[in-house]
Amino acid sequence: MPRAIDIAVFARAPIPGACKTRLIPTLGAEGAARLHVAMTRRALQTATLAGLGRVTLWRADHSSHSFFTDCARDFGVALADQPQGDLGVRMAAAFAASAPLLLIGSDCPMLTPDLLCACADALATNDAVFLPAEDGGYGLVGAHRVIADIFAGMPWGTSAVMAETRARLTRLGLTWAEPAIVWDVDEPADLARLHGLGLLAD
Repeated sequence: MPRAIDIAVFARAPIPGACKTRLIPTLGAEGAARLHVAMTRRALQTATLAGLGRVTLWRADHSSHSFFTDCARDFGVALADQPQGDLGVRMAAAFAASAPLLLIGSDCPMLTPDLLCACADALATNDAVFLPAEDGGYGLVGAHRVIADIFAGMPWGTSAVMAETRARLTRLGLTWAEPAIVWDVDEPADLARLHGLGLLAD
C-alpha cells in the first residue's frame, strides 16, 4: 500500500485559441479546447481514483472560468491558482504548498491510477520520482520537498528537460526513480494514440 501523498494537477482554462494551440491546425480552436477538457477531466479522474491523498486542481489562468468549479464539484478536488512565472516557478509553488507531492499536467492521458501508486511507492525510498516523456520532458514529478535547483532556469518545452534534470539531480547527490516512460499529446502526430482511449472521435 503506497504512503499517503497529495496530487497536484496543472491545467489551463479551455479557452478556444488559448489551449492546445499546436493542435488547432488539425482540430480547430473549438476542437482543441474540447480535447483539453476531456484530457483534464481524465487526469482528475485518474488522480482521484489512485486514492493516495488530496487532489488539487491548479488553475493557470482565467481562474473564474466555470470549467474549474465544475471540475471541483464533479471530482471532489480542491482548487488553487498557479502564480505568475515560468513553469518552474509554478511547480515550485505547488510543492511549497503541499509536499510530499506528485504533480501532473493534463497532457499525458496514458497515466493510470496504478502508475500513480507506483510513483508513490518509488518516492518512499527516493528523493524524487519522474515519468520521463518520449519527447524529452516528463509527465510527472514527485518529491518530498521543493528541490529548487530542478525547477529554476530549466529549458522548459525542449527535448533537453529530462536530461538536464537528471544531471542536476546527480550534482545534488539525490536519488530518484523513473518507473515508466510516458507519452503526451502536443502535436498532431500524437492524436492517433487517443482513439484507443476514447478521447478523440473517429
